[in-house]
Amino acid sequence: MWGALVGRLPTAYAVSARRALTVTLAAAAGFYLFRYGLGRPVAATYALFGAVALGGLSRIPGNGRVRSGIMLRALPVSWVLVTAGTCLSVRTWSAVAGMLVIGFTLAFAAVGGPRPAGAAPGLQLLYILPSFPPYDPGSLGERLTGTTTGVLVLAAAEALLCAGPGPTTYRERAARGALAAARCVALLVAPPYALAGTDVEDARRAGQSLRAATVPEAERPAGPGVRARALGHTGLAVRALLTRLAQLPAVPGRDPGPDTAALLGAVAGLATATATCLRSGVPPTVEWERAAAARAHLSALSAGPAPGPAGNGHPSDGTAPAPVFPPAVLRRHAALLEIADAALAMGTAADLAVHGRRATVPVPLGRFWYASRSAPVLWWHRLRGHAGRRSVFFQNAVRIALALTAVRLVAGVDTLPHGFWAMLATLTITRTTVNQTWSTVRLALVGTLAGALLTAGILLAVGPDTAVYAAVLPLWMLFGFTVGPVKGVGWAQGLFTVLVALVFAQLAPPTWRLAEVRLLDVLVGSAIGAVFGVLAWPRGAHDELRYAAAELLRRAAEIVVATSASVAGPDGTAAAARSGVPGHRSLQRAVILAESAYAQYLSEPTPFQLSRRRAELPDMDWQATLMAGHHTLWGSDRLLEPPVTALGPAAARSAGALGERVAGRMLLVSAALDPGDDTPASVPVVSPDAAALAAFRAEPPGAPRRYYATESWLSSLMTDLARIARAGAAAAAAAGERTTGRRP
Repeated sequence: MWGALVGRLPTAYAVSARRALTVTLAAAAGFYLFRYGLGRPVAATYALFGAVALGGLSRIPGNGRVRSGIMLRALPVSWVLVTAGTCLSVRTWSAVAGMLVIGFTLAFAAVGGPRPAGAAPGLQLLYILPSFPPYDPGSLGERLTGTTTGVLVLAAAEALLCAGPGPTTYRERAARGALAAARCVALLVAPPYALAGTDVEDARRAGQSLRAATVPEAERPAGPGVRARALGHTGLAVRALLTRLAQLPAVPGRDPGPDTAALLGAVAGLATATATCLRSGVPPTVEWERAAAARAHLSALSAGPAPGPAGNGHPSDGTAPAPVFPPAVLRRHAALLEIADAALAMGTAADLAVHGRRATVPVPLGRFWYASRSAPVLWWHRLRGHAGRRSVFFQNAVRIALALTAVRLVAGVDTLPHGFWAMLATLTITRTTVNQTWSTVRLALVGTLAGALLTAGILLAVGPDTAVYAAVLPLWMLFGFTVGPVKGVGWAQGLFTVLVALVFAQLAPPTWRLAEVRLLDVLVGSAIGAVFGVLAWPRGAHDELRYAAAELLRRAAEIVVATSASVAGPDGTAAAARSGVPGHRSLQRAVILAESAYAQYLSEPTPFQLSRRRAELPDMDWQATLMAGHHTLWGSDRLLEPPVTALGPAAARSAGALGERVAGRMLLVSAALDPGDDTPASVPVVSPDAAALAAFRAEPPGAPRRYYATESWLSSLMTDLARIARAGAAAAAAAGERTTGRRP
């Protein structure tokens, strides 16, 4: 019956109603059991707010079973928080210090991904509630019992009532992308040996499905562990493979040759095996080794033996002459080797994503540096990477911790009645941008005022008759938790004002002044939250994403120039092979910060923020910026692997010029995203012109395969930059309107 009723509701209300039902059942069951069945009002309070904290205040992503598992794992943390709040409430200063530390820690835990980030607000409440007087360590047992009951009943309700099928997982999306790549390869090795326009569009859509903006929050591989990191790299490698296949230089109607066909066949087999690994767990070891062997064969074939001392093209050991390939074939070979590299990275990442450190596919620790690290080390690496004012997660944690600490101090010094309501208002209202915070405060105050007036009327009309409050409470909870999340913060605050009055009217003799206290608390909490929202990084992730993307491109430009110079060598002679170039670690950190800023940017979906995005950056592809950073790292590592061959003077000059051209365009886009004080107000960022593209079709006489591999890498980076440049003019215009208050 309930399912049929929910099915008739609009989609937004149907989703909200299912979650409201679980929260209402869990909160009401625990509250009525302890309040009226066992006569323990303290346990009743904690049972109700334990369910409301993790079910109503928290926004844990995923379906019911996923949320249930997260709630059960959060239960030990809940015990620690309730115990800490109870013990630290002995003095105001200890409760305030505890709020500062715990508030920051729980908010900063968002670096672990959307699931800990979603649970954090509810866990904050489980410290806030016991941190207020009375100091009563003797009631700790009741508090823990009530909290445990509320969370367990909520977890059971989530698992049983909301256990429907979840969204498509990221592993399945990556598997579908790998199969799309296998289909593309099959078309390239059969007549007419080229991809049609519809095939390219299908590949593009398969790649787009792996972008963070198209993936539900719960399914994004954002955790710090080996499997989560590897799954993210799997998606990135699949996108790179699909892009490389779509850009492969075509030879329509012409057989690609046995060596090319062998490599493409191995790539197709590895792509299919990767999809199987992601779906059923079978490692793609055999297919990976076959693809690696085919890549090595083509690389050796196009490189050829070293020329003799006379430079006549004959090997110095007297064997048969090396095969001579025309530039078009060498360019295609270079593109094929990039395809093979992307496929090998895809297979390695997929095996790591499924099996973790027990993966059987060979793992290059340079590219997959995290594969051999333990979970605590990876967590430390994630935390250390975000321990700075440029990290949006750090900014939000500082803002929330300071705001909650200030409210706790005011509530303790002024003995604010029901002060935890003020902290709850701060926790709910504080947003990551000034406009979000002020808009939310206005709506919350209007909603609370309306709720307070309704509460006063109910309390005056009903008086001390607790039976009425007990009968109305579950119905109001169901209504409030259904309508509030859909209608917005104003409705939510108003409905919650009535809800807390219905609860506390059953715990102590009610008076109409309870509504007055509620309004005062929300006013205090909103004012403090708004102040800290204004003073601490007031524009949220918007500006930080600009800065992070610009810094990423600046670091990438340095590596592009250094790598091109290393490949060219002095006067075109062979330079000593190096494992990397200076700046790799700086670029890796820049990529991490850009990814976190992008994730935070996507998590600000208010109507105001969405309209602002469309107005300022209608076509900006931030994902292309992240891909450019990863492509820079991976391509640089690949080009600097031994053996190192001399390019010759002409090819060396061309490679150096191409590297400088790509680096210059990176710096141009960077300046448009984050201009300096002396940067012109409008930086012209446009797609590469014909002259720029013609430079990538140059064929220096005698250029070896390594030159064309460098050219192919730089060309792919130019493609990434062209995607960003589609909105370059809009980005520059928006950046030029900034105020003079610049970052240091």
